Amino acid sequence: MDFNKGLKDGIPVALGYFSVSIAFGLMAIENECSALEAVLISLTNLTSAGQFAGVTVLATMGTYVEMAVTQLVINSRYSLMAISLSQKVDGKFRGIWKWLLGFAITDEIFAVAIGHDGPISKEYFSGLMSLPILGWSAGTLFGAVLGNIMPEIITTSLGIALYGMFIAVVVPKARENRHVLITVILAIIFSTVIRYVPVFSGISAGFAIIISAVIASVAGAVLFPVKEAE
Repeated sequence: MDFNKGLKDGIPVALGYFSVSIAFGLMAIENECSALEAVLISLTNLTSAGQFAGVTVLATMGTYVEMAVTQLVINSRYSLMAISLSQKVDGKFRGIWKWLLGFAITDEIFAVAIGHDGPISKEYFSGLMSLPILGWSAGTLFGAVLGNIMPEIITTSLGIALYGMFIAVVVPKARENRHVLITVILAIIFSTVIRYVPVFSGISAGFAIIISAVIASVAGAVLFPVKEAE
C-alpha cells in the first residue's frame, strides 16, 4: 500500500531528525523553555534552522517583526519546494491535504517525495511525513529531558547525522541519472560561490539555498529538457 511505502521511505528521515532535534531540545532548555514548550515548537514547526533562530529571538526578547522577518528569510525556500511538489501529486490530493503538504515539507521530505516514482498520493505522503514528525518531536523531548546528562561530544556530533542522511537520499538518484548528478553538482558549485565569494557575503543562508536551487534548476531545465508525452 502507498501508506506503508511512505512509512518505509520516511524511516531514514525520521532517524536523522531524531538525532538533530536532540540539539534543539538542549538549546530550548538552555534558553528557559520548558520541555513541553520545546516539544510543542517542534510538533508545530518542521524547520531546524527556523526553530533555532526563533528560540534565539525569543531568548533575546526580540519583537514580532524580528521573528516574522527571520522566519521568512530562513524558510522561504520551502515555498519553492511546495510549488514543485504540488505538480507531482495525483488528482485526489486536494483540500486539506495541500495544507498538510505545505506544513510537512522539509528539505529531506521533499527530496524523498520528488524522487518517488509516479504521482504522489495522499496515502503515500501521509505515511512519508508521519515518522519524520514523530522523530523530530521525540528527539526534541529526549534532548530537553535527558540531553544534559549526555557527553557534549555526543550531542555535538549528532548534528552531523542530518547531513549524512540527506546525502543518502540524494546520491542514489544522482547515480541513476546523469542529468540529476550534473544538476546537483551545479547546485553545489553555486552554493559554494555564494558562501565564499566576498561580494555575496550579505546573502543569508536561506536565500543562498533558494538562489542556488533556482539557478541549478533553470540550468538543468535548459540543458536537459524533458519532452512532454503526446
